[in-house]
Amino acid sequence: MRLGINSFLFVSPFTTESTRLFSTFKKWGFDTVEIPIEDPSHIDPAQVKAAADKLGLAIGSVCACMGPGRDFRGTPEEQQTAMTYCTAIIDQAVALGCPSVIGPVYSVVGKADAVEPAQQKVEWDLVVKNLKELAQYAEAKGVTICIEPLNRFETDFLNTCDRGLKLIRAVGSKAVKLHLDTFHMNIEEKNQAAAIRKAGKSLAHFHACGSDRGTPGGDHIAWKEIAKALKAVGYKGDVVIESFTTDVKVIARAAAIWRKIEPRRNDIAVKGLKFLRKTLR
Repeated sequence: MRLGINSFLFVSPFTTESTRLFSTFKKWGFDTVEIPIEDPSHIDPAQVKAAADKLGLAIGSVCACMGPGRDFRGTPEEQQTAMTYCTAIIDQAVALGCPSVIGPVYSVVGKADAVEPAQQKVEWDLVVKNLKELAQYAEAKGVTICIEPLNRFETDFLNTCDRGLKLIRAVGSKAVKLHLDTFHMNIEEKNQAAAIRKAGKSLAHFHACGSDRGTPGGDHIAWKEIAKALKAVGYKGDVVIESFTTDVKVIARAAAIWRKIEPRRNDIAVKGLKFLRKTLR
């Protein structure tokens, strides 16, 4: 398992100039970096890849940022906007030498409301239809789409491992896998380790986050059981620290980070990495 860091902890949006962070990530000991691409125009993939290659740092994942207007269950215009965006970041993943596009690749984040069963089916069918099209594109490009369930406050569409597996089966593509996140699972799953075991070989990406979005290991999550479950299913993918702080104002607002989670932002990365190396080896 490679250990990675999501750049949202330090910058938003990530631009070509943000590659200045790479040397610090490498110095700390990360194997890989996860880059959220808020807008494809923000980066020159060739320059970003060159900067990572120079340091021997892998770009393991590109994070889909499903902001306003990008919604596979929304209006026809929103569906098309989402498709255009997602195909563009798949293209950029190829140029970055990155194997995976991860995140809530189904609907705009923050759309969370009580939806009647009939409308739920309509929205489910729309997402499945759009993901089948996107998956066909990803397959041709050699990129895996890793679908992430979010907690109930961020989406009403996909909250649990069970629901994620159902969506993957409905799409029916080898290019579509599951992405689990300990922060969301802490809210939605009865037992995180059991959910990982249920995901099995469908699990292709993993976010290691503290229960309060802080440092992995400095919280109440049953990390030893999670580590055992990951090993039991033969998980060989990336384990990425994804956290947000009040230092990055735009993301802090989007993720409802209203207070300082840790005394020092760097500790989330440095102490979190040390803990995960010890726990997962």
